[in-house]
Amino acid sequence: MNYILLIVGFILLIKGADLLVDGASSIAKRLKVSNLIIGLTVVAFGTSTPELFVNVIAAIKATPAIAIGNILGSNIFNILLILGISSLIYPLAVTKGTVWKEIPLTLLAVVLVGIMANKPLIFGKGMSGLSKIDGLILLAFFAFFLYYLQKVAKPSEKKVCETEAPKQYEILKSSLGLIGGFVALFIGAKLVVDSAVALAAKFGVSESFVGLTIVAAGTSLPELATSAVAAAKKNCDIAVGNIVGSNIFNVFFILGLSATIRPMPFQPANNIDIGVAILASLFLFIFMFSGKKRSLDRWEGALFLVLYVSYIAFLLIQHRTH
Repeated sequence: MNYILLIVGFILLIKGADLLVDGASSIAKRLKVSNLIIGLTVVAFGTSTPELFVNVIAAIKATPAIAIGNILGSNIFNILLILGISSLIYPLAVTKGTVWKEIPLTLLAVVLVGIMANKPLIFGKGMSGLSKIDGLILLAFFAFFLYYLQKVAKPSEKKVCETEAPKQYEILKSSLGLIGGFVALFIGAKLVVDSAVALAAKFGVSESFVGLTIVAAGTSLPELATSAVAAAKKNCDIAVGNIVGSNIFNVFFILGLSATIRPMPFQPANNIDIGVAILASLFLFIFMFSGKKRSLDRWEGALFLVLYVSYIAFLLIQHRTH
């Protein structure tokens, strides 16, 4: 039954992502809002709903290892695996604003979590993890991010890649497509996560390992499906905006909200995962200046995939030694 639910979940994720990209693109065109802003907001927040659901439940049930692993693992999965696959489908050109503002903000988010999680080491006092005050600080950063988006929410002056003209549907059809996409993504992600966790429990793996791998991958499948579909449609703005927006949303809003509900203690091993998340964001920024400028080329995407496989191999080796 768990295997069947896993397959049904995957089908719902793919179909939901298709509906979401079409609905979001149509609304962007109708409201004269750039695809990038739609990607950074509606699509990014919609595809991050599974992370939000998992983390709120994990915080309420006092399982911080799942919550922390879910966010760090999702952010690593988003950059290394999803952008890696998407750029292999179609090289992802991005706007100047994304390179200098949104990508550095994803880096700042993870660095901030690293500082907050290591307060005893850096400041000599405080808890090793996120306190309720830390959660409120992260939420304040999220409010600033929303304010920034409101300031830049205007149509792009020029296209950064050969975007296919999005189909324009009636507002009702676009809205129903968007809502239907969210619902399908949410149900699909929940089926995937629940069945995958049940299968993992059978093999007796730790909560942290489950959070960083199965739960993180499961809750990030909507982002994978959405960005891959967007890349196939040559809609670079939504493909990249979805990932950058999701990573910012994951840390500032979801982790912030989780810590506000219940303090999130970190384990020393989490510093390795924070380091990998920082490196992933740093590589994404650096790759904007290598090869074709402001573009994630196919060879860079391939390197991201190699890095992700190496990280998962490291986690498996670490898990076996424990």
